[in-house]
Amino acid sequence: MMVCLTIVSKKGTNPILRQAQMTKSKTAALTAFLFAVLAAMGGASVLKGGLYIGKHEGDTLHLMQIVFRMADGQTPHLDFMTPIGALAFWPIAMLVKSGFGIGMAVIWSQVFAALIFLPVVVWLAWSRLTPWLGALFGLFVMVLLLALVHGEAQRSVSISMHYNRLAWAAAFVAIVAALIPPTNQDGRGRSSIDGIIIGAMICVMLMIKMTYFVSFAVPIVVALLMTGQRRALLYAVLTGVAVAGTITVFAGFEYWISYAQDLLAVAGSEVRSAPGEPLTAVMGAPAYLGGSIAAIVGVIFLRQAQVAAGGLVLLLLIPGFFYVTYQNFGNDPQWLLLLAVLLLALRDQAADVVNGWGWNLRDGIMVVAAVALALTAPSFFNLAYSPYRHFNIDVSEYAPILPRGGVHTDLQSLDLRVNRVDARIALDGNVAGLPAYPDRDEPLVFMGETLPICTVELGLPMVMAAMVRDLEDAGLADGKSLFAADVFSSHWLFGALEPMDQGAPWYYGGLPGIEDADYLLVPLCPVDQKIQHQILGAIKERGDAISVTEIRRTELYILYQLG
Repeated sequence: MMVCLTIVSKKGTNPILRQAQMTKSKTAALTAFLFAVLAAMGGASVLKGGLYIGKHEGDTLHLMQIVFRMADGQTPHLDFMTPIGALAFWPIAMLVKSGFGIGMAVIWSQVFAALIFLPVVVWLAWSRLTPWLGALFGLFVMVLLLALVHGEAQRSVSISMHYNRLAWAAAFVAIVAALIPPTNQDGRGRSSIDGIIIGAMICVMLMIKMTYFVSFAVPIVVALLMTGQRRALLYAVLTGVAVAGTITVFAGFEYWISYAQDLLAVAGSEVRSAPGEPLTAVMGAPAYLGGSIAAIVGVIFLRQAQVAAGGLVLLLLIPGFFYVTYQNFGNDPQWLLLLAVLLLALRDQAADVVNGWGWNLRDGIMVVAAVALALTAPSFFNLAYSPYRHFNIDVSEYAPILPRGGVHTDLQSLDLRVNRVDARIALDGNVAGLPAYPDRDEPLVFMGETLPICTVELGLPMVMAAMVRDLEDAGLADGKSLFAADVFSSHWLFGALEPMDQGAPWYYGGLPGIEDADYLLVPLCPVDQKIQHQILGAIKERGDAISVTEIRRTELYILYQLG
């Protein structure tokens, strides 16, 4: 194949940029277009008056825990364990602290983020892209910031993994700024602004999800060097140092140590080190192979068309594209949107060359970009019109996730998913005529109690609320904290309990926070029975270091006193 792609004809080898600098009128038109997108998507979300999700209640409880703890003055990594950076939740927490309900705080935080990104996107489009490509790039960034679903093609509204969309938007901006050099150079002023933007976007990635920083920092630096933007690189480094220094002044050096410890703990965890398909599948499974081939062909075409910097940097970006997708739940390759923008921008640097197959490489690059857009279209359109689906839902079918949450009842889910409780239980071996399946995991025995084989499928908020009400009625809740033998210890959201110091809003391994807990709560029908087995196994291994005494038993849980 490489032989066939050998260049045999050159109609023009001068790799000049064909992008024309935007006129003031076109820049104003672009600004108006992007503001219209922001107003339409953000307005549809805000005017609903609340956030109504259709799935991922557990993830939503995880978000609530972190937001409420931060609004109460706690710091991620220092006061509780999470691998997600503080910036993913800080805007929401500040709005909650100022009096917003959490549902509207989520929505307004996205609108404010889009308002901050808008002038940055216009600046990059004005300095680097043609008007139409600038509009396409800006549309992609605005949609990522303002959507009400994480991606894929499933239409249900979900705020789960909202931080992935924000990190992708920052990555799009930083990579375009680094790889596509400005077409209207005007000296130091331009370089300083470009560098500050790139440095700020890298910091956004670092402070949201380390995966993005690790995957894209090196290609961004290489891109800046290869495109001659050394002064911009200097300003980017200075911006990063300034941001890191400011955080250190306020949070202390211990913040970075704790952040690293949380990341290492999750990386080594058997529970959540990778939340979806294996890496090989993300690269080569049927759903992803087309995008992988498009990226590789794009690199080949760029190199053959004498776009040396673009081809090399895109090649360096591809492993990061795969790794970030592998690390994100749903494994949605949203990098295909960026691939299309980069190919269309770099096409204007390409020599007018025909390869051994008789293909004009500039046309070939455009075809690959079109393929990338076609492959990602279902996910993109799902993102783009999610606020309008949200706006048109019938709120009578929804119920608050926190029924006693006061102003925070503006975050709701389908009544079916909140109040109807369904579970998956084992029938074989328990019902006449159904012999026991020989390879089923053995039931767990803890403190002499054989726990049933059962997992909650639906109605998690109702189950937690019922447990907390029972604890309150028994006089066991006020000011107490509990460690739940399950993936979530979210019970304190539903009543008079307190969160554990150093606890983990999402269980990743070990026994984080158990030293601060008053109780161990063992749900008889947990969300994840394997995690329950892991937690109780870890408690058994600690032996006499953790003393447990049963103090209450219901049909939903067994409660043990710790210490």
